[in-house]
Amino acid sequence: MADVYIFGMMLMETFSKMKPTADMFVGEFTMRRWVFESFLNAITQIVDVDLMNAVENNDRAEESCFRSIMGLALECTTDLPKERLSAKDVLTRLKKIKTEFC
Repeated sequence: MADVYIFGMMLMETFSKMKPTADMFVGEFTMRRWVFESFLNAITQIVDVDLMNAVENNDRAEESCFRSIMGLALECTTDLPKERLSAKDVLTRLKKIKTEFC
C-alpha cells in the first residue's frame, strides 16, 4: 500500500510539475488537498502547461484524460491504506485510461 501511495504522489508530481515540498504546501494544505480541491472545476489549471500544449486532442478529451489520471492519483493517496487501490487495480485503471485516450 505504501508503493501505491508513492505512485499516486508521483502521478501528481508528473502531471502538475509540482513537488509536495513546494512552498505553497504549508500545514494542512498539501499537494493532495490542492489536487482534490481543483479536481472538479479546475483540473486544467493544475496540470503542467507543457503537457496541456503537447496534447492536440479536443479540450474535453484532454480534460477528461487528466481528470482520470488525477482521480487515480487521489485514490492511490487516501489517508487510510485500507481505502487505497491495490497495485493490480491501479494497473487495470492505467490500462483503461491508456485504451480510452491513446
